[in-house]
Amino acid sequence: MAPALAWLTALMMVPCALVLALAFFRRGIYGGIEYTFTLENFGLVLDPLYAGIFLNSARIAGTATLIAVVIGYAAAYAIAAAPRRWQPVFLFFAVLPFWSNYLIRTYAWIVLLNREGLITQLLRWFGYTGEPPSMLYTEGAVIAGLVYNYLPFVILACYAPLSRLNPELAEASRDLGASAMTTFRRVILPLTVPGIAAGAVFVFVLSIGNFVTPALLGGGRFQMIGNLVYDQFLTANDWPFGAALAMALIAIMLLVLMAQALAADRAAGRIAEAKADG
Repeated sequence: MAPALAWLTALMMVPCALVLALAFFRRGIYGGIEYTFTLENFGLVLDPLYAGIFLNSARIAGTATLIAVVIGYAAAYAIAAAPRRWQPVFLFFAVLPFWSNYLIRTYAWIVLLNREGLITQLLRWFGYTGEPPSMLYTEGAVIAGLVYNYLPFVILACYAPLSRLNPELAEASRDLGASAMTTFRRVILPLTVPGIAAGAVFVFVLSIGNFVTPALLGGGRFQMIGNLVYDQFLTANDWPFGAALAMALIAIMLLVLMAQALAADRAAGRIAEAKADG
């Protein structure tokens, strides 16, 4: 394990420790760092202005997560229900967007959503003659971009437990008189909760710290925490406060990951108890 631990230490733990250390210093008068110990950067993170940006980022990330989980779970369920020889083909198409760069995928949404884009042209083809709808540089555009870019993570995370489900469980449920909806709600869904939780964490963690999608699809009108950290480091030249914001974001991500791990452990325990009772 030494090579892996050395890799993680050098490329993850040491950089995080350096960022954490920066958060305890002051910004210089003309930018840069003044090596005077202070805790005011962490106090400033709790300022209502910046706390509001954190909450807004969490709301947008949560909305994108909910939409991605609903769409991704449905897609994964359909793939798992397809004939086994076709499942690799469907999975290939699900992850095909990853073959292109993240920026290219995001710019594609600009082509779709701008006032003279493909969606507007399609509306005109169907006879719409009114003012083109404003779809770009909106919160909806940001959420759509986040969902599109991270949806494959949910599909793969949900497909794994769905593909391993014993079909005899659903058959036994139907033999006992349960409807298709009851079988899904009482049998299939509880057994696939770990996959749902893993996919949701993927989308939420990646979305809350994203700064490319809000900048391109939001046009700078929607400030998320990732954009704020970016601005502090590269525009305001306030590295200590940017480091404090980054550490607060990392803390939120760690809490979400811990909650997901606890939920997965509890779900695994319930599954084991159910198998033991059976």
